[in-house]
Amino acid sequence: MKKNIFAIILAMLSSTVIAVAQCPMCKAAAESNLKDGGTAALGLNTGILYLFFTPYLIVAIIGYIWWRNNKKANTLETNVQVEGE
Repeated sequence: MKKNIFAIILAMLSSTVIAVAQCPMCKAAAESNLKDGGTAALGLNTGILYLFFTPYLIVAIIGYIWWRNNKKANTLETNVQVEGE
C-alpha cells in the first residue's frame, strides 16, 4: 500500500514541470484564436478554475468522510463505555 502511494506522489510531482512549461504555449494559442475570431479560448478561464478547485474539493470530501467516520467511532465508543458501567 505504501509503495503505491509513493509511486502516485512521485508521478504527480514529476508531471508538474511539464504542465508549467505548457502555460505560455496555451496562452499564445488562446490569444491567437481570439485574434482570428475563434471562440475556443472563451472557456479557458472556466477550465482554469475547474482545475484550481478540483484538488480542494477532493480534500474537502475526504476530510468530511474522515470526520463522519471519526464521529461514528467516538459515538460507538461512548455507547460501549456507558453500557459497560
